Amino acid sequence: MDGSDLLPVGRRVAYWRGRRKLSQQVLADRIGKSKSWVDKVERGVRSLDKVSTLQDIAAVLRIDTAVLLGRDVQPAGGTGRVEGVQRIRAALSGYDTALERPASRRSVLPAGEVAREVAHAWTTFQHARYPQVVDLVPGLLADVHRTHAQDPEMGRVPLVEAYRVTASLLVKLGAPDVAWLAVDRAMCAATGDRVSVAAAAVQLGQVLRASGEARVAKSVMLAAAYRIAPPVIECGLPSELSLCGTLLIQAALAAARIGDDRTTGELIDEAAGMAVRVGDGYDHHRTGFGSTAVELARVAAAVELGEAREATAWHEKAITRDGWRWLPAEHRAAYLIDVARAYLHADDPVNAGRVLMETNRIAPAEIRHRPTGRDVLARVARNVAASPTLTHLAAALGVG
Repeated sequence: MDGSDLLPVGRRVAYWRGRRKLSQQVLADRIGKSKSWVDKVERGVRSLDKVSTLQDIAAVLRIDTAVLLGRDVQPAGGTGRVEGVQRIRAALSGYDTALERPASRRSVLPAGEVAREVAHAWTTFQHARYPQVVDLVPGLLADVHRTHAQDPEMGRVPLVEAYRVTASLLVKLGAPDVAWLAVDRAMCAATGDRVSVAAAAVQLGQVLRASGEARVAKSVMLAAAYRIAPPVIECGLPSELSLCGTLLIQAALAAARIGDDRTTGELIDEAAGMAVRVGDGYDHHRTGFGSTAVELARVAAAVELGEAREATAWHEKAITRDGWRWLPAEHRAAYLIDVARAYLHADDPVNAGRVLMETNRIAPAEIRHRPTGRDVLARVARNVAASPTLTHLAAALGVG
């Protein structure tokens, strides 16, 4: 049970505002209210019963509206996502191999074949086909476990990678608690393998930030980055530099979330130096790391720091780079959701809507199945300047 579960709605707002390290003034600015209004709501002097305002606050606090209301409800269209998470939770909760339960009729796959299964799951995820990945994961986890039990050495990397893609998917679906289990398994399985530990740490950073543990994420990501960093950067392999640079970006995003703009900038600049040596168009260890990815991270960090106008200005330059079109659909679409948030914070709902339309073109599932995407769509669709297409999409998904 979360510590806010039994609180009145105003106290829940104060609780989650504190968790997100936002002042009353910042929250007020982002929802278009006064600081005094926020203070009265949090003290229970003023009621908070307007649905659109609740949704605005929830979007800023990066939580579901139901959390503010203290209800165990799901938004329209969310049932399939929840059922998928429950199936994955069940798959992660099985300990058939350790408990020596009778094996299923499925044969034990050779390490090479199960590695191809894992690669297929990763490719499907990077194409933002999240419902398909949800269907793949339970069987995939069963296969990698059996293969690893029979051939621990050759089966270890596929096992770690299966947990990595599972954790990434669960963060995307708004289930960081279940993702934590997957990434913990990945880190345990990777222990002893320097490269696998660094690769699994990328998802660990995502899970920690999604769980509201930004300070921990920053510390852990820096430790992981410098553990994989080559002694001489100029002599480092592109695969090593990609992991190190990606971990530095994760640390930078965590620093941005706690308002540490100086560290954020320093870490992104450090990653940029590594990206020059890697180049664009590569995807070492499923990181998509390169100069363009670093510039996208710079924009995302600016959004976290509340620097909306700087973020949108940098965005317009970042997407003109050749590397933009080489990034996976999932990477680009997730980034565009952040950009849409930036335009909303900059009081530019027209461009926020334009960016969401592009997101929907690149990866429809980023809006349909990701809670953050649905929340941003709801905020844009409520604006009088919203296009009919976006309004209809919001209506079809039951948001708004």
